[in-house]
Amino acid sequence: MASSPKILHEFPFFFRVFDDGRIERFFQTPRLPPSTDPATGVQSKDVVISPDLEVNSRIFLPKIDPTDPPKKLPLIIYVHGGGFCIGSPINVVTHGFLTPLVSQTPAVAIAVGYRLAPEHPLPTAYDDCWAVFQWIESHAAGSGPDPWINEHVDTTRVFLVGESAGANLAHYLAVRAGVNKTRLGIRGLIAIHPYFAHKEPDKLIKYLYPSSSASDDEAKLNPRSDPDLEKMGCSDVLVVVAEKDFLRPRGVEYVETLKKSKWGGKVEFIENEGEDHCFHLFNPSSEKAKGLFQDVISYVNQKLV
Repeated sequence: MASSPKILHEFPFFFRVFDDGRIERFFQTPRLPPSTDPATGVQSKDVVISPDLEVNSRIFLPKIDPTDPPKKLPLIIYVHGGGFCIGSPINVVTHGFLTPLVSQTPAVAIAVGYRLAPEHPLPTAYDDCWAVFQWIESHAAGSGPDPWINEHVDTTRVFLVGESAGANLAHYLAVRAGVNKTRLGIRGLIAIHPYFAHKEPDKLIKYLYPSSSASDDEAKLNPRSDPDLEKMGCSDVLVVVAEKDFLRPRGVEYVETLKKSKWGGKVEFIENEGEDHCFHLFNPSSEKAKGLFQDVISYVNQKLV
């Protein structure tokens, strides 16, 4: 009889790897098809960014009253978290976060799709997110490939939003946008419960990112090591941490890193007392989760004045 597959690697909460090459993820979130939300009227649809790379994303459009005069709305570029190895732009968690955000701001949002590690080792996620950003940028003159963005988005009022590893990726996009002098007007970056590496990457990151000892890769993981930090392409950052989150110190360190850098922008800081990592995604109906939503909405609207 053939022997049972043996576990080669196991990372609690995320996945385990067997000696036959199979990867078993512990956290599976149901995916949702594009739809119109019956409560808010928010519509969603999927767009193919790169057929060759299998990079897809989902756009969320708030309810548009046809009797209102046409107007352009701000754009939220949202990058989901999940340790670079779980999560999706089209699952119930993403819908639960973006639907009320899009409805109440109001704004158009695009949930960025990127290929997951370990099947696609880092820095693949960074490269995919940048490909999506460039696709969005192609709409800056109002003649890009997607009619929703052309018709409804003001590309001078853009916000980058991400939680956990997604905040890391959103920060990377902000820096890369500044280095490349983007045509998009980034008004702010919102980093919720951000993940950044310590001086030495943890075991998970070492497995997901085999080349992370290289200086360029280290800069992606930790802003302290990034010589391009001062070129970050926005002048405002909001950092949100949770009191009981083991990643809280890294969020605080990120704030201090930005303040001490030559970037010269404004950093705002919010702490969710008594809460743990990404609580707002797992219990979005709680009062504190609603408060966090309102903090994000208020931050966006303040930067639009």
